[in-house]
Amino acid sequence: MNASTSSSRTAPLRHWWHSGSPGVWLTAGAVSFSLVMVFGLLFLITVRGMGHFWPSDVARLELTGGEAKYALGEIVEEETVSATRLKDNGVAVPDGRESVRRVLLKVGNRNLNGYDFQWFNDLDFGAVSYPRKAVVIERREWGNFYGFVKGIREGDKPLSIEGSPWPEMRKRIARGEALRKDIAHIERDQMGAINYGLERLRLKTRKLELEGVTSGAPLADIAAERDALNARYGKLAEKLAKLNADAGRDVLLLETVNGVASEVRFYDIVRAYRPNAMPLMAKLKHYGAKLGEFVASEPREANTEGGVFPAIFGTVMMVLLMSVFVTPFGVIAAVYLREYAHQGLTTRIIRIAVNNLAGVPSVVYGVFGLGFFVYFVGGAIDQAFYAEALPAPTFGTPGLLWSSLTLALLTVPVVIVSTEEGLSRIPRSIREGSLALGATKAETLWRTVMPMATPAMMTGLILAVARAAGEVAPLMMVGVVKLAPALPLDGNLPFLHLDRKFMHLGFHIFDVGFQSPNVEAARPLVYATSLLLVLIIVTLNLAAITIRNRLREKYNAAET
Repeated sequence: MNASTSSSRTAPLRHWWHSGSPGVWLTAGAVSFSLVMVFGLLFLITVRGMGHFWPSDVARLELTGGEAKYALGEIVEEETVSATRLKDNGVAVPDGRESVRRVLLKVGNRNLNGYDFQWFNDLDFGAVSYPRKAVVIERREWGNFYGFVKGIREGDKPLSIEGSPWPEMRKRIARGEALRKDIAHIERDQMGAINYGLERLRLKTRKLELEGVTSGAPLADIAAERDALNARYGKLAEKLAKLNADAGRDVLLLETVNGVASEVRFYDIVRAYRPNAMPLMAKLKHYGAKLGEFVASEPREANTEGGVFPAIFGTVMMVLLMSVFVTPFGVIAAVYLREYAHQGLTTRIIRIAVNNLAGVPSVVYGVFGLGFFVYFVGGAIDQAFYAEALPAPTFGTPGLLWSSLTLALLTVPVVIVSTEEGLSRIPRSIREGSLALGATKAETLWRTVMPMATPAMMTGLILAVARAAGEVAPLMMVGVVKLAPALPLDGNLPFLHLDRKFMHLGFHIFDVGFQSPNVEAARPLVYATSLLLVLIIVTLNLAAITIRNRLREKYNAAET
């Protein structure tokens, strides 16, 4: 009786186990856990990154010891540490205290203090206040200034200002920004174009010398053109000198919380604001301005301030070039393997090799790209077409072209496999019907088979973009740099300069997070840049997915 009862109880359990339901539930749980982890990580990145642009209130700590009476800055972090830990570090802690609260204050004023951040224990300060007149000055160098406005000086004469100095400050900050744009336009655009033209003339002269031409009309024309460019450069240099002198005219007079006088040119101010006196709408406007600056401007202060536009541009441009290179090569290889190659041992070995290439570490592709593309191919191109520039390399050095080709080589196995799978799913009857109607094999392939396999090709491209956009290790060898002086795309012929080095969001994250001299200042930018990289990858993938879905609907409708 007991045995039969036990058997009847375990029978449903065995039936449930052999039905496969545990595997289904285990898979669902694993997928759910993975989704929670992914969205949790994205939430953490979003909160830490996007919170960086909010104008935090400025706190004034009343210090209880030392020469300084106060400390002024933004409270970045608070934590509670054990008294034993502080005692071990030589900090005097009163008896009976088991823990001590301490705050990390962004004090700024690096030109005066030598540091941006400082820890304060609650033993070292008393009252905490938030003065409404405390000002934050974002500078192009030396980081933020925290203190109070004392006046404005124009040239050698202090201005007499009645009431609030902020209307006059805003006017002169706008003037300084206009001067900076004018100077940048002259230096980068106009003088940059002249320098580019002079360099081309130098290369033309060198090329004629290598050909044995030492005199004549070509050299005279080059000399005349060089003189004209030098004359234009001289006029621009005079104009630039006047603008630089004018940039130092307006000066903002400041004072730290402990009464130390300081000053900064309006030309060097990015923005000035009083966070403790800002209403909500003003803070939202400030937040939008900071976010726009992060996306659309260039980095400064060793990449710990400013924006990441050059890195965004370099990432997108490299991915687009990689897509242009990888798609035709991957599709052609897949078509040959599926439609033309004899399905034998050799073809199976090639497929195995392609699958194995997908598992090769990316740094190996970087080493290959450096040796083959940069030194071998690029060196040969320089010898054949840019001999006048040697020994300075043109294409024989890491650049945008070689980075795109290296990542195309890294992702081509994904495109080959996806395209082959798409070709294999097309019914044989469609091919036979096309051939029966008199079409050649090439016409059948081009007009019937390939359009129907386009969604599979787009799937391979989506996977390639997702992998290539986040790669960093190979790019460090074949073209990416910490700070590129010029974008690969400009107004000088040939407009798109494939030989130039570029910035990349992935490398920017690595550089800011692990190579920055100011770790605390760089930490929020690591989160913000990571979020931006994820959004760019998602955007590129969504664009490719949209195209794939439209193609799929088009050819599904054609089949029906």
